[in-house]
Amino acid sequence: MTPFGARIRSLRAAKGIGLTRMATDLHVSGAYLSALEHGRRGRPAPGLVMQICGYLGCIWDEAEELKRLAELSHPKVTLDTAGLTPAATELANRLAAGIRTLPEDTVERLLMVLRE
Repeated sequence: MTPFGARIRSLRAAKGIGLTRMATDLHVSGAYLSALEHGRRGRPAPGLVMQICGYLGCIWDEAEELKRLAELSHPKVTLDTAGLTPAATELANRLAAGIRTLPEDTVERLLMVLRE
């Protein structure tokens, strides 16, 4: 699941809106919305993000958070380390190879470092 998908799912559940109803109201398929929530689709187009914000009644900070989460929610990331240091290239490759096996607390610690 992507950060964007998790947040949409949470907002949708809090408002008691079913996935099929939301998909119909947004004129997208239920399969697409489900795939978006579960990270099986790429990041949504900015127009769809704004449409979702309006539908869920997100304003100001909450809408900005959804936009930010959408940008951070591409499930298939490609890193270009050309021109970076050998250490940066090693980091990218080790992360790519081992991310599925990292314990959640390690992921959280790494995120804290990167957010600084």
